[in-house]
Amino acid sequence: MITRRLGAAIVDILQTVVLAVAIFLVVYLFLFQPHQVKGDSMFPNMLDGEYLLTDKLSYRLGKPDRGDIVVFAAPPNPSEDYIKRIIGLPGESVLIRDGKVYINGSELRESYLPDSLITSAGQSLSEGSEMVLADDEYFVLGDNRPNSSDSRRWGPVKRKKLVGRAWVVYWPPKEAGAIDHAEY
Repeated sequence: MITRRLGAAIVDILQTVVLAVAIFLVVYLFLFQPHQVKGDSMFPNMLDGEYLLTDKLSYRLGKPDRGDIVVFAAPPNPSEDYIKRIIGLPGESVLIRDGKVYINGSELRESYLPDSLITSAGQSLSEGSEMVLADDEYFVLGDNRPNSSDSRRWGPVKRKKLVGRAWVVYWPPKEAGAIDHAEY
């Protein structure tokens, strides 16, 4: 009798553990994934060491948008994830001239950046040269332009490399909250 109860209790515990692991895997693989901000490339809008949840479902149902802060496989090292802001969308032309970013010939107004910030060109996009994005490419930049390895250095990011949209900061608690989407 005791062995039967003990056996039933063990089966109940195993069922609970298996169910919990299954739920965790579904959430982690298809819905949300935790990430940590590493470095100052998104300063002042995201801080080194912050933890956030990445929404992996939005881009399965819809398209990334300009101003989204995204997590993607880093072009220099695909085993790492980078966090940057989408600036250029598929089919658009991107130009950097005189410290400003231009999309399809119009200056991009970036209210989330300090007025004094200068955006310099890089290896992939030289000063005054225009880059036209393919149908599956996004041009991404860090908010801290002088200290960011981004599309200016290694080119556009393919859609299939996007992990998801940075959704909410959960650590540290004083910084916790939804991540704002930039409006242009």
